[in-house]
Amino acid sequence: MIFFVFYGLPYVLKTPAPAFWAVVFGLTLYNGSVLAEAFRSGIRSVPRGQSEAGYAIGLRKSGVMQFILVPQAARAMLPVIVSQLVVLLKDTALGYIVAFPELLQRGVNDLAANKGNLVAAAIVVAAIYILINSMLTWFANWLSKRQQRTRKSSRTSAPVPELSIVEPQG
Repeated sequence: MIFFVFYGLPYVLKTPAPAFWAVVFGLTLYNGSVLAEAFRSGIRSVPRGQSEAGYAIGLRKSGVMQFILVPQAARAMLPVIVSQLVVLLKDTALGYIVAFPELLQRGVNDLAANKGNLVAAAIVVAAIYILINSMLTWFANWLSKRQQRTRKSSRTSAPVPELSIVEPQG
């Protein structure tokens, strides 16, 4: 997408596309489609009876989405969204194909120009990438485990006591 926006769109529009906007537009289209599928599947994961109950009390579709489906689906979607942030961060390096100075290129060029050691600069930039991606991955795993723990604890609630039927006197 980045390549198409940077080289294909100017061919059609007869104006050059800045590298920054080619990267933003390409990554937005790609990650937007992935996140749209995550949202769709998150909303479909909510049991159908939830939306039927909302319609039964008189809510319109927007109210059912806003008050019932989205809050419940957000719990299922959150780990996927955070994982997609990791992918997005890694994909910013694709800006290199249109000569956009992203973290990798800027870090290596600036650090190597100042210190004169390209290998050390690449190691520092790699450590930054690894640190940020590790923190986001840890956060996504923590959210996923927390969500599973919450689901298990809600299923194993205290047993419901049996009701005793009192016979009428008379």
